[in-house]
Amino acid sequence: MQKLNAIHEEILKKITPTQADRAKITALAKELQQKVALACEEHNVKATVRIEGSVAKDTWLRKEPDIDIFMRLPTTIPRKSLGKISLEIARKATKGSRQVERFAEHPYLEAFIGDVRVNIVPCYDAKRGEWLSATDRTPFHTDYVKRRLNKTLRNEVRLLKKFLQGTKTYGAEIKTGGFSGYLCELLILHHKSFTETLRAFAGYTQRIIIDIEGYYAGREKELKLLFPEPLVVVDPVDKGRNVASAVQPQRLYTLVGAARAFLKAPNAKFFYPPKISALSAEALKSKLENRGSSLIFLTLGKIEAVPDVLWGQLYRTQRSLRKLAELNDFKVLRDTVWSDEKTLS
Repeated sequence: MQKLNAIHEEILKKITPTQADRAKITALAKELQQKVALACEEHNVKATVRIEGSVAKDTWLRKEPDIDIFMRLPTTIPRKSLGKISLEIARKATKGSRQVERFAEHPYLEAFIGDVRVNIVPCYDAKRGEWLSATDRTPFHTDYVKRRLNKTLRNEVRLLKKFLQGTKTYGAEIKTGGFSGYLCELLILHHKSFTETLRAFAGYTQRIIIDIEGYYAGREKELKLLFPEPLVVVDPVDKGRNVASAVQPQRLYTLVGAARAFLKAPNAKFFYPPKISALSAEALKSKLENRGSSLIFLTLGKIEAVPDVLWGQLYRTQRSLRKLAELNDFKVLRDTVWSDEKTLS
């Protein structure tokens, strides 16, 4: 336990923002909030603009700040117009910065201001339980977590996030299919510490089910029918949603293996894994010739799509090709997808 605590302290010193860090990011977030609010006014759109995400909840990692600005828009705006209107506002508010169009349920803008990534996301100003889009829940998520996390728990969240980063299981975007920041916060709220969270995953057998608010107390059979995924974390602000539904099985199993390995032999390399050197052409050729299996590569040229749509298409193609191979009596040992998101996949 002493070694665990020493590693935790070592990592926290690196990933906990200083007062100067917080002041800088808070100032930038408020500046962006004002710019988005002004852009909304110029577009004659009545909106409540809020700072959300890890910056609002103070669970962000030093040197890796992400600022989430949410526009809570009137429910009278048609869904088909929501993305177009919000993108125009976001582009104006971040004019001069590098901008990338992203896509969740509807388009939103990712911008880079210096070394800070900013997401400007639309949602409806909906009442709790009367959701019109998936992002409508976010302000409620922020308020829920802020009321319950203290300083100690916020640091436990940071440790969990960094561990997931080191094991390549962090990030709920389609490309990664891992654990979201909100999911990390709920896991810590439930287990009370980073170490206990890892112990829970290290003991994984078939399913993990977490229902913080006890919505399904005494109704476990109903819960299992409603949520078929191997990891279920019932959303405290929406009992009909599994916060962990986007976690791909391979990411879950990677975390299970990493948790077992770390608890058995704690090491800072789980948080900061060493870089892997690329094989030489000769070494790669030798490995391929001696592995006892065949490799098939399918390369695709440029695909005109925003990154999130691109990765969705690639994963669907991957599943189809695997199924086709298996239907023709090929045993697929492993398959994976890669893309530079520009000209080659």
